[in-house]
Amino acid sequence: MPDREVPKRDLARFVLPELGRLDETGEPWEPYQLIDPVGAVVVPVQLYFADLQAASKPDATLRSYGMDLLRWFRFLWAVDVPWNLATRVEGRDFSRWMAIADKPVRVHWRHQRNKVAAEATPTPRAAQTPNPVTGKAPPGPKYAASTRAHSETVLRAFYDFHLDEGTGLLLNP
Repeated sequence: MPDREVPKRDLARFVLPELGRLDETGEPWEPYQLIDPVGAVVVPVQLYFADLQAASKPDATLRSYGMDLLRWFRFLWAVDVPWNLATRVEGRDFSRWMAIADKPVRVHWRHQRNKVAAEATPTPRAAQTPNPVTGKAPPGPKYAASTRAHSETVLRAFYDFHLDEGTGLLLNP
């Protein structure tokens, strides 16, 4: 790594801050916007979303990808690295953090519009019972391997898009 000191991050104690958000706009040409901590639209993500839409990806895909990108941008904002200066070190640390971190316990997004539900304390995951229909156990406290793999795929595609467009890094982190 040329002239860049490798940061020493305490990933075991790292807590992903709730910076920024993914907003549903209600607009057909821009159904979701990633918003940064100061309230501005994250333009590189909007360009990527437009490309996904042009490839006939459904709104649900944009939302799913947006949630992964939000998690990544929150990580970058917390470690103070601009998206277009992220290296393999940030990619590695993010992947390692996702492998050891507990998922945040938050009110489900479907219930956030309901003020009473938003103010309620979420049920701890350990107290949840198996699904009565499927018999499946509830999600565990850690990010699932499939979630981590999806996140990596989304981030690789995001950076590949910007590499192809000439608007990002020279290498995919």
